[in-house]
Amino acid sequence: MAVIPKKHEMPTQAPEVRAHNFSEVALGYTQEIAVAEAERCLNCKTRPCVAGCPVNIYIPEFIQKVKECDFEGAYQIISQTSSLPAVCGRVCPQETQCESKCTLGKKFEPVGIGRLERFVADWHNAHAEGKAVAPESNGHRVAVVGSGPSGLTCAGDLAKKGYKVSVFEALHTAGGVLVYGIPEFRLPKAIVAKEVETLKELGVDVEPNVVIGKTLTIDELFDMGYEAVFVGSGAGLPRFMNIPGESLKGVYSANEFLTRSNLMKAYKDDPKTPIMKGGNVAVVGGGNVAMDAARTALRLGAEHVYIVYRRSMEELPARREEVEHAQEEGIDFRLLCNPIEILGYNNPDNPRDEKNGFVTGIRCVKMELGEPDASGRRRPVVIPGSEFDLDVDAVVMSIGTSPNPLIKNTTKGLEVNDHGGIIVNEDGLTSREGVYAGGDAVTGAATVISAMGAGKVAAKAIDEYLSKK
Repeated sequence: MAVIPKKHEMPTQAPEVRAHNFSEVALGYTQEIAVAEAERCLNCKTRPCVAGCPVNIYIPEFIQKVKECDFEGAYQIISQTSSLPAVCGRVCPQETQCESKCTLGKKFEPVGIGRLERFVADWHNAHAEGKAVAPESNGHRVAVVGSGPSGLTCAGDLAKKGYKVSVFEALHTAGGVLVYGIPEFRLPKAIVAKEVETLKELGVDVEPNVVIGKTLTIDELFDMGYEAVFVGSGAGLPRFMNIPGESLKGVYSANEFLTRSNLMKAYKDDPKTPIMKGGNVAVVGGGNVAMDAARTALRLGAEHVYIVYRRSMEELPARREEVEHAQEEGIDFRLLCNPIEILGYNNPDNPRDEKNGFVTGIRCVKMELGEPDASGRRRPVVIPGSEFDLDVDAVVMSIGTSPNPLIKNTTKGLEVNDHGGIIVNEDGLTSREGVYAGGDAVTGAATVISAMGAGKVAAKAIDEYLSKK
């Protein structure tokens, strides 16, 4: 049978419809499309796709089950190595990982591995009966700090081995960046809640509203009887450009903007937390978080949304799919531009004026690409005399995040690097015995799947460590 050269298209909401709602954009494969896409897999003996997956999912094996219409069997294969299949099928950058290694991709488009993973996970969630069964306890207790992808993965892997795991989450809802950072239209919160519920069925305790470093310290966790601690607290400390006007009302970090919308439901008619709605919005940055913020602003009622990014489209770090969706929805990309000042209304004669201190615009300069910098990308250089203003009512800064220093500052002997990331060895072990770390708390902001991979590595190391005690 001749190979179909292109992936089967993912059904989506029409751009003119989805730009005004928070329902999921991608609608998922039907059973018929999933089987047809699975048929494109060559079932290579060398299995290069598996090597490209940070959690080493048995990809050819699960796809073979899809070919056979054994969707539950496919799910069980994925679940052997992944604790969050429905999440990964939606937000993992497969195009630079497993799919980039696909043999079929050397001549045609690679197999839609991520789309098939999503289909399998959704099928399981819709059809599976009964609950996950907690294994017999091995008598050991482990604390996990943070319920993001690295923490949930570490907790799940340890729970399956019989460890009693407690996950401590600073916010009131488990899921970390999966619930506060990624919008509903990309990752429905019910999906995350389902994955968390499965971990609870395995015996994992989730303790919300506990800020490790303030409510409890890591040393106190050991005093409470936990024999090892995994720190997966993420990178929630936003960065700013330190340009004039960043303290004006209407300037947000992307973390704050998305948390207000995603977790605190600011998009509702009667929100408990305020957020800027309507007007014109500029989002500074070019990563996935910037795309999420821009598309969220549009759905909140913005009349015009700009992406302001200092390099060209070729250097834009966001996933191609997210960029294309943003373009289809009408986001205005202002590339090779960089902000130098945020403009605001000030009335010195009447400091109590209700508009005093609000954003009225953003001043930018045009850039051109010069010689490559340390990252290998061509360095943006300012074009003299190229200043121009954009009329905006809000500015969202999405130029990266770093780990919060709270845990470092309250844990003796915990070494960090110059960027605030916790220093670990290849097994995730920190400079403190029994303390492991992974995900964004180590690397700074990265992908969900890389954080999951770090959680798996640490879980294996913790198991080896405690099995010797």
